[in-house]
Amino acid sequence: MSLKTVALVGKPNVGKSTLFNKLAHEKISIIEDTPGVTRDRIYTEVEYLDYKFNLIDTGGIDISEGNFNEAIEIQVNIAIDEADVILFLVDTKDSISANDRYLANILHKSGKRVIIVFNKIDNKESLINKYDYYELGFQEFASISAEHSIGISELLDLVVKDFPKEQEEKTDNRIKFSIIGRPNVGKSSLVNALIGSDKLIVSDIAGTTRDAVDTVFKYDNKEYVVIDTAGIRKRGKIYENIEKYSLIRSLKAIDRSDVCLLVIDYQKGIIEYDKHIASMAISKGKAIIIVVNKFDNYGEKEKKEFEKLIRAEVQFLPFANIVFVSALLKKRIHLIMPLILSAYENANRRIQTSVLNEIIEEAYNLNNPPSYKGKRLKIYYVVLEGVKPPKFVFYVNNKNLVHFSYYRYLENKLRENIELTGTPIILKFKNRSKNDN
Repeated sequence: MSLKTVALVGKPNVGKSTLFNKLAHEKISIIEDTPGVTRDRIYTEVEYLDYKFNLIDTGGIDISEGNFNEAIEIQVNIAIDEADVILFLVDTKDSISANDRYLANILHKSGKRVIIVFNKIDNKESLINKYDYYELGFQEFASISAEHSIGISELLDLVVKDFPKEQEEKTDNRIKFSIIGRPNVGKSSLVNALIGSDKLIVSDIAGTTRDAVDTVFKYDNKEYVVIDTAGIRKRGKIYENIEKYSLIRSLKAIDRSDVCLLVIDYQKGIIEYDKHIASMAISKGKAIIIVVNKFDNYGEKEKKEFEKLIRAEVQFLPFANIVFVSALLKKRIHLIMPLILSAYENANRRIQTSVLNEIIEEAYNLNNPPSYKGKRLKIYYVVLEGVKPPKFVFYVNNKNLVHFSYYRYLENKLRENIELTGTPIILKFKNRSKNDN
């Protein structure tokens, strides 16, 4: 089930980033008194009671010089387009401004559910202009102080009142995989090559695919769902920040995926954003395959050199298979589906507890963990607590004695003895005795 999306909008300095950080329970957005400082990472996933949703922060709208900053206008409009619920923050110490009216007009045209949020209600003077904002024509209102955590629960209750709870998701046993990557790497062409049709529009203009598109197709008489995500950036320098909002589309697709195909353009090489997109999939615990596209008429030498480059640049994905294809020429496309099935199987792999403990006991005896202040880590036993991705829980004498290097050692030993190619794994350490916590 795709997560709902909530967007924060408003003029500069009304407290959007403060509320964003409060809901995220961490300082993600930059907070300053200077208007317009929101520039960087502006999305997160919020959990509240039995609900989860994506949250977007946006730049402040300021039309004091005619039209407000073109890049911010694009950002705000895309955030509104992506959102299921929009929180329109206002500061009732101020009267309604031209910025508020301008944004209200945009929101009415969007047809989206809008909640006006009266922020900074720290005293009676803060609410002096509160009722003036009713004339903007919206039906839902909330009063909060993001800085002092006043009214946050009531606001969240209002936000999620129509959201489905996680357990309401209907079971769909079809394997779903998403095609993720930056713009113009050939994602739609890859989908067309996989399903053997030209269902999706293909263009050499970055950003043709605007929304995630689900396509059901059959492979070996079984149905699968492929999700083609939007490009991360549209054409033109004014879209330079659009990637941050398009990430929401990618996140939605990743959420619904069992396996993610990270598409890299061979001809343009690897950039930092490829790593960022990959990290989103891994943070969600998704199996992943690296697909190097536009490898049209190259040989084994070029393949080995580029694979070596990938392993060096994307060191957090040593477990991911790499496949070189040409969607345009339909070369080596047949290699992808077997890798998807393998990655899916490994992400869902069950291991007998006895076998698991034999592996860890042998690894422990082969290489004892280092001692710290006369104490040494002891592993009593390990169990597989869950799958998608596999989660191994180690019961130990003191979890604080687990050094990062030993964590990696145990992970490598698990991968050496268990087929886990294509999937991240989680190692969690718990003290066996409650008195040890």
